[in-house]
Amino acid sequence: MGIFTTSGEKPILDPHTVRLPDKLKPPLSKPTIDSVPKENLPSFGIYLLGTDELGRDIFARMLQGAIVSLSVGFVAVGISIILGVLIGGIAGFYGENMIRIGRYNIMTIDTMIVALIDIQLSFPTFFLILTVIALLPPSIWNIMAIIGITGWVGPARFVRADILSLREQEFILAAKSIGVPDLRIILLHLLPNSIAPVLVSATIGIASAILTESALSFLGFGVPPPNATWGNILSDGKKYIFDAPWLTYTPGITILLTVLAFNLFGEGLRDALNPKLRN
Repeated sequence: MGIFTTSGEKPILDPHTVRLPDKLKPPLSKPTIDSVPKENLPSFGIYLLGTDELGRDIFARMLQGAIVSLSVGFVAVGISIILGVLIGGIAGFYGENMIRIGRYNIMTIDTMIVALIDIQLSFPTFFLILTVIALLPPSIWNIMAIIGITGWVGPARFVRADILSLREQEFILAAKSIGVPDLRIILLHLLPNSIAPVLVSATIGIASAILTESALSFLGFGVPPPNATWGNILSDGKKYIFDAPWLTYTPGITILLTVLAFNLFGEGLRDALNPKLRN
């Protein structure tokens, strides 16, 4: 909905239109028809969620912010799942192979990947993201990439643990004994049987990515203006928390409900995929 109503040359709901006579209007208020040009009047005839300090429609800005937040959530989690499944699969299936330098055996692949996971977990993820984002030009693509790259640990641990338990099963050993290629075993037998915890991790990861993007935008490290995000709407509104409280509680409650919805969906998915609870 937000894509179709807030984008294009003449969007139905323009999140960037400035209407200074109508600044800080409360929710469900009508525009000042005598002072605002006709082409700048809100499409619905009222400001559903009020206006900000520049008279911009909060409802339109929230829709645009939803596009940004959900895009960051899904793309970042997609990156983390791809990296996590790849690294976890290598650790689980080829983990016993040795890394050699010359004639010397250094360590197993599994030991190296577990060490990388431990190193990643030793850093506070948000501050690591904040540091990297501060060094890069502001861009939604940079935010997606950094959140995704720093989120691979969870999926990798799940996939590694499942493959370690599955690779000694009889059906895997039988497939190896008849010469089935490793890639076919991984894609057709191991990954499908280890995908359930990854799906749960992905669902909860979307909520975490949305929360991280909102926090970055609130601190001024997110998507650059004039693009609206839930985080920068909340940041702009904190200056008017007593005069125009809708500027803070609208994005705040939206972030809360969205993150809560994805977390609850993830918990429900975990219960649905748990064979013990199904029985």
